[in-house]
Amino acid sequence: MFRLEARPQPSRAMTVASPLLALLLTAGLAALLFVLLGKNPLAGLSAYFLEPLNGRRQLTEVALKATPLILCALGLAVCYRSNVWNIGAEGQFVLGAITAGGLALWMTSVGFKASAWIITPLILAAGALGGMAWAAIVAFLRDRFNASEILVSLMLVYVAQQLLNYLVFVTWKDPKGFSMPHTPTFDAATWLPNLVPQSRLHVGALVALVLVAVFWAFIFRSWRGFQLQVGGLSPAAARYAGFSARAALWTALLVSGAMAGLAGAMEAAGPLRQLTPYVSTGYGFTAIIVCFVGRLHPVGILFSGVLLSMFLIGGELGQSRLGLPNALTGVFQGLLLFLLLACDTLIAYRVRWVGAVPAGGAGR
Repeated sequence: MFRLEARPQPSRAMTVASPLLALLLTAGLAALLFVLLGKNPLAGLSAYFLEPLNGRRQLTEVALKATPLILCALGLAVCYRSNVWNIGAEGQFVLGAITAGGLALWMTSVGFKASAWIITPLILAAGALGGMAWAAIVAFLRDRFNASEILVSLMLVYVAQQLLNYLVFVTWKDPKGFSMPHTPTFDAATWLPNLVPQSRLHVGALVALVLVAVFWAFIFRSWRGFQLQVGGLSPAAARYAGFSARAALWTALLVSGAMAGLAGAMEAAGPLRQLTPYVSTGYGFTAIIVCFVGRLHPVGILFSGVLLSMFLIGGELGQSRLGLPNALTGVFQGLLLFLLLACDTLIAYRVRWVGAVPAGGAGR
């Protein structure tokens, strides 16, 4: 029989191999699911893992969907390394879209004209501030009343969504929209500049790449990042060193909220160019998976964001070309995270063959 045996020290090789092994196992189980659904497994795997990389259009769409995932996950990584469990990036994303969209609508209504070098930073800053304000509610309730940030941040997601619904169905509804729930299209001056001609990819992708480097430096090369990590790993040691748990709480949540709000602003002023009830397709929740698949490391988040974006594109392709259910994408995301956690066991433990169990040994 096999037995898990503790390693003398964590395996560096398995630390690297675990995500790859989890991905291979996910692909294997995905193929089995395709067979059970009566679909060609090779065609299904191709839709999820090959077709999203086939051609310029697909590559730009992968980068477009990866951008909000990476931004939200970068902020969540700071929270989780600080032992602050923000589950509400989705709500902070929606608030960022609302504040950025509100500014864009005001600019549209008054005919505000200026250079993209002025308007784009204003739109993005409005989104970041909106996300920070929503996260500040979580920080205040945790700081003042010791409320669980997990529950508060999660519940605020639904409040944010209802606020968005009210705005697009009532207050900001387009009077020329034939009763459809959306705002007027923003003026072209407020749109994020495109990176690739004849595509939807915008400058937000470059901002995300720059922020990956910024967050790497912040987490691993700054004194503040060191304080946050110590507080997350050992609160007692952080208190002994004189690090403020309160400052860590506020810093982590505000940074996370700002990144989610920034992602929401990019979605509203980028591909959508208006607000709808579906401004987010679950980016804030998917970013939690991106965060852990990427090992809470900015560079790992970059690659896992691209991978999960491929899952999203593959789900759309599988639905349109093979008739696969839309929910299958969520199943694959959950499988990947579950298998990653299972494979991570091999970092601290190894499998050893101990031979057959002697008669009566099971009861000893």
